[in-house]
Amino acid sequence: MKKISIAIVDDKRLLRNTLTEQIQYNQPIEVLFTAENGIDFLQQMEKRPKNSQPLVVLMDIEMPEMDGIETVLIAKEIYPDIQFLMLTAFSEDEKIFDAVKAGASGYLLKDESIAKIISSISELLYEGSVPMSPIVAKRTLEMLKFSEKSFQKTENESESDVIEYLTSRERDILQEIVSGLNYKEIADKLFISPHTVRKHIANIYEKLHVSNKTAAIKIALKKKWF
Repeated sequence: MKKISIAIVDDKRLLRNTLTEQIQYNQPIEVLFTAENGIDFLQQMEKRPKNSQPLVVLMDIEMPEMDGIETVLIAKEIYPDIQFLMLTAFSEDEKIFDAVKAGASGYLLKDESIAKIISSISELLYEGSVPMSPIVAKRTLEMLKFSEKSFQKTENESESDVIEYLTSRERDILQEIVSGLNYKEIADKLFISPHTVRKHIANIYEKLHVSNKTAAIKIALKKKWF
């Protein structure tokens, strides 16, 4: 049986090593590499050939230099086929929503058993499920119920009202996204840093209730904003 290739991203070396040993022990999973933060992960990915990339990445959230949510937001644009499973000690509502909006495919707490983590990886790949720790699933359901009325209101608002949610800078960036520019090209054209561009794009996604560039472009074109 072909092994499932994964990567582990966490700022704690001991945890990275422990997870690697426990996951690979008599399991059909191969840890291709580990990284200590988002920048380390993206740099290692750039050096890897396409046929040697992980299918699933276990991603921590709170890390120095580049956290897990920002990393997933960037990585999903570059590697859309990779599944990101957030594995973190945090279960705050804001973190859950931010991870999902960035493109994460599941959210498990670090105190889950190794057996649960392994089964979640398999379910994510072969069954199309969305792995979540029970407490996370419960909070997500509560948040969805709470936001349902607000979402319905947004759906019924006029086109002009929706775009009014965006700041002037966010509109400029959305227009450049529609034009086909990438993060660096937008940053160069608007004389701002790529990091600032990513932050604005995250805000745009949140306000438009989308999780990726394609969906944002679709809305902008459909409503003829530009």
